[in-house]
Amino acid sequence: MENIILYLIAFLIFPGFLFTSTFGLVVSWIDRKVSALIQWRVGPPFLQSFYDVFKLWHKELLMPAAANTAGFIVAPFIGLTATTLLATILGVINLNPEVQFVGDSIVILYLMVIPPLSIIWGGFSSGNPIASLGASREIKLMMGYELPFIIAIATVFFKVGSVSLGEIIQYQQVHGAMLNHPSMIIAFLVSLLCLQAKLAQVPFDISEAETEIMEGPFLEYSGPLLCIYKITQAMLQVVIPWFLISIFWGGTFFQGWGILWAFLKYLLIITIVILIKNTNPRVRIDQAVKFFWGWVTVLALAAMVIMFLGY
Repeated sequence: MENIILYLIAFLIFPGFLFTSTFGLVVSWIDRKVSALIQWRVGPPFLQSFYDVFKLWHKELLMPAAANTAGFIVAPFIGLTATTLLATILGVINLNPEVQFVGDSIVILYLMVIPPLSIIWGGFSSGNPIASLGASREIKLMMGYELPFIIAIATVFFKVGSVSLGEIIQYQQVHGAMLNHPSMIIAFLVSLLCLQAKLAQVPFDISEAETEIMEGPFLEYSGPLLCIYKITQAMLQVVIPWFLISIFWGGTFFQGWGILWAFLKYLLIITIVILIKNTNPRVRIDQAVKFFWGWVTVLALAAMVIMFLGY
């Protein structure tokens, strides 16, 4: 009974839903504030992201007449649940790397795929042709960035000789962070490029493209269901960089100066994401797929070859 209560606390409060969603909304404000400053604007107040989701939650939910009702309603919850579970696994393993299970990194990679799949499902379920167009773009974008991302992460697996995130963190505690090796720096750069697409940030916000297809898969969503999607996106801004820190940068230590150091590492990654977002135009879907299957995949393969050479 005590274990069940502890698991529920981890899933619902820390490091799961409550912590990740709150931190994610703060990061969303940082993103909007920094973007505004770059564009010589004042930007929103600190609590604006919380106001936005609160307002959405209390708005009326409108169901499209042509929608597949079950898929339209269930899809956002699938993405939110997967993201919460992802945050819980990452947090628990970082708190205690000895708490692990076989293939936990593989499970994490699978869970990362579910949120975009929920967006695709919701877009197609809406019955709107523009939303379906956005969903089809999301499928193509996933096909583009998943290949180099998996190759980059697999480079770490081969280096450590394990797919267990806990063992990878423990390996770095003994031998130093993965970023001490040239091959891992290249793999990390590949992962950052894929991170930009996974977070649907410019220049890879192709599936939403507000000025072209009016947020694509989210076009027919409103009220609480749109609120759930927005919270999920905010949580992903925390969870995926956290995974990269765990894999490449020694993990997170929730003791003393370790908390500050982990926050600084996270802040650096988010800063890179925001700078890329504000200095690049949106690309076409064919350009994005060509980019990821071309130079990015070549870089990922180069990282793996260099790693096998011992560097």
